[in-house]
Amino acid sequence: MASSPAADIIDAVGGAQNVASLTHCATRLRFQLRDGDKVDKTTVEAIPGVMGAVPQAGDRFQVVIGGGVQTVYNDIMALPQMADVEAPSDADVKAAQRARGPRGNVAWLDSLFEFLSDSFRPILGALLGASLFITFMALMSTLGVIGNWADPRTELPPSWQFVNLMWQCVFVFLPLMVAYNAANKLGADPWVGFAIMAVVMLPGFTNLANQDGAQQVAFAGSDITTIPIFGIPLTIFNYSSQVFPPLLMAAVLGPLYKGLKRIIPDNLQLIFVPFLSMLVMIPLTAFLLGPIGVYAGAALANLLSSINSFSPFIFAIIIPLAYPFMVPLGLHWPINAIMLLNIQNLGYDFIQGPMGAWNFACFGATAGVLLLAWREKDKQMKQTATGALAAGLLGGISEPSLYGIHLRYKRIYPRMLVGCLTGGLIIGVGSLVLGLENGVTTKAFVFTSLLTIPAFDPIGLYAIAVLAAFAVSMFLIVVGGYKDKEPAVAAGAIADAATSGGAAQRAGVATAGSVSEVAGGSAVAVAPAATATATAPAAKGAAAQAEHVAELTLVQIMSPLEGTAVALSEVPDPVFAGGVMGPGVAIEPTGDTVSAPGTGVVVAAQPTGHAFGLQLDNGAEILIHVGIDTVNLKGEGFDVKVSNGDRVDVGDPLVVFDRAVIEKAGYPLITPVIVLNADAFETVDPVELGTVSAGAPLLDLQKKG
Repeated sequence: MASSPAADIIDAVGGAQNVASLTHCATRLRFQLRDGDKVDKTTVEAIPGVMGAVPQAGDRFQVVIGGGVQTVYNDIMALPQMADVEAPSDADVKAAQRARGPRGNVAWLDSLFEFLSDSFRPILGALLGASLFITFMALMSTLGVIGNWADPRTELPPSWQFVNLMWQCVFVFLPLMVAYNAANKLGADPWVGFAIMAVVMLPGFTNLANQDGAQQVAFAGSDITTIPIFGIPLTIFNYSSQVFPPLLMAAVLGPLYKGLKRIIPDNLQLIFVPFLSMLVMIPLTAFLLGPIGVYAGAALANLLSSINSFSPFIFAIIIPLAYPFMVPLGLHWPINAIMLLNIQNLGYDFIQGPMGAWNFACFGATAGVLLLAWREKDKQMKQTATGALAAGLLGGISEPSLYGIHLRYKRIYPRMLVGCLTGGLIIGVGSLVLGLENGVTTKAFVFTSLLTIPAFDPIGLYAIAVLAAFAVSMFLIVVGGYKDKEPAVAAGAIADAATSGGAAQRAGVATAGSVSEVAGGSAVAVAPAATATATAPAAKGAAAQAEHVAELTLVQIMSPLEGTAVALSEVPDPVFAGGVMGPGVAIEPTGDTVSAPGTGVVVAAQPTGHAFGLQLDNGAEILIHVGIDTVNLKGEGFDVKVSNGDRVDVGDPLVVFDRAVIEKAGYPLITPVIVLNADAFETVDPVELGTVSAGAPLLDLQKKG
């Protein structure tokens, strides 16, 4: 029996032998597993201290811990069974992922954002610490204790100069930190990456601009300094705080380093691989990659600056509404780099102010959940929400709230977005009223938390905006709740909105066309099925009469598959997981045959075998979607047994699929079973989650009236 959270986590992910590698970021453990199917996600989320779990493609699995992730990581790595684990090389891990087959454009996007995020994750602690020093300096300046600390023309007393150095040490040498992490991520010697980037940051490099032969040249609307080196013009930049140049450098260094290791004998690699890498990369970085990185970053920053200059009002609304969708996908990492670039080039950043509205709306929603958890005496949620709220308000970190709470309950996001909009509107309107050309700004890269409010200008407008965002989100969660209502009610409202009044979902009897359209097939004319009626002996008492009524109104949908029934929120597809198509359940199949879940007519049988729509005699419209993105297989691995218009009984096979083909291609086999006409029923409830046999009761549908 496992005796600690660390051991429990390892057991729940399939044991130490199933762990290929383990890293962590600011809040999450990041597992690369040998077999992702061995993970028991429910068990992981029930472990004390775990805020949530996030399965990912390619046998990757994340466990959300919060601020104590470093301690848990250390505890795991100290387990005796982890010492016996022989981790494969990066090449082995990537080869294993490639063997799982194509996943379209998502794969390279995943790799890109994984590269960007892993280049910054290890230094988040240093950045957070530096941001608090910055906030302290800003507060002292606001109180008049010192002058404008961010203006290089201001002469600070030696004592305050020393305090200033406490944060400058991080941001001045940030390119070296990023170079180390990025090179390490791509399989090169991180110290070689560090050394290459260090060349362009040496005082001697910048002093070349003062040598004879240096000249000013106009390029892209700005003056730059160049000096001929062996007859080739070298552009001199101040690379302090730049992040795009080290990222570009590492992107080239990684393949070069691996290529050299393949062609240089093992006994010579220690000397010649680093030497040749530096021989190629130092000039390439100084003459080409460095300038390209500077200009590419400047171009992106100028684009956002142009939008903000055109209308700070619009910008202040777009940013907080976009961030809730960018952060879960990792799309915010490039924006962080642009923030740093803004501070380097402009002396201020205009993105972090509106971003604060999103962060505080996120934290407000968490506070609302915490209040309800206290009211409902939900011990597990109290623990999760308390840790997430502390990480947010004190550290400005939103991931524990997102992964631990918000992405698990679909009612939270709409309410949180109202808070985001409120904060954005206040910043936008305030900027117009006060005549702020750039909106709310900050002169440093800080994490938007309670502690860093003094770092923003104007403080009053920013404080009002973020507190309003917090209060609105919290209020809406407290009043409206965060737990899903009856699935039929919630999904029915979404479906009605999506179909302009739900024309395809009439009360009582649904049309066949609606099922076929959703499943992607041609409509099949089907006569309305007579609703099955149950006869019972004459009731001799009130209890018998009630039971008879229940028999008349309760409809059961049988399981089309053998496997494990899970909540729709477990499906790695936002359309199904969010209930947009309707309520239901999903099945992690253990067999290979999909059968009819009731008696009725097949109104949509895709030739690719990935989806089926059925009009059942009991009035239910059912969509069965076999796997996620399996349409891309174009029928490979699917043996379809029915055609449009076929009549089927419970248990009749619809399709037989080849698990090996689907798994090799890298597509999840989880199969949503959706009730498309939920408006025809009072409730749609799973009979029971967990192990289910084909033909066993899966869903209970209570008819209206």
